[in-house]
Amino acid sequence: MKHNWMLFTVLTVILNFFAINLHSQSYEIECLNVEQDGSQTLRVWGEGRNKVDAVEQAKKNAVNEILFHGVLKGNKGYNQRPIVTVVNARERYQEYFDSFFMDKGEYANYVSMKDRRIGSTVKIPGTTQVRCCITVRVLCPQLRAKLKADGIIK
Repeated sequence: MKHNWMLFTVLTVILNFFAINLHSQSYEIECLNVEQDGSQTLRVWGEGRNKVDAVEQAKKNAVNEILFHGVLKGNKGYNQRPIVTVVNARERYQEYFDSFFMDKGEYANYVSMKDRRIGSTVKIPGTTQVRCCITVRVLCPQLRAKLKADGIIK
């Protein structure tokens, strides 16, 4: 009986360890490459009610990260500063960015699925949401030019 109790305890600890490791997967945006034209190839995550919504959200997340946070994770030497460096720019220009990021909004003109590889889209079903990982290219020079033309950056 004592032996069974110890075996049960050891198995419980091992299973809990594996469960923690499965749920601690990083969902950070990662830079895979910076092209000669200045565009960035990213691995990015999105969540939605289905795969289509999750992929669109991932595209929005990629552009949002490039604009306001910069990409810090990925291959060495690819760490990029954000395009918009104005403090609280998202809030300051909220009306502009709300329309920019709306569904089928202008953000989509600056995201390309050109670098998508077979098997690069990973779908992880959740309880109510689907989480997707995709590879996208964000056209940074064109995005920067658009923001300059619209008076958001100098």
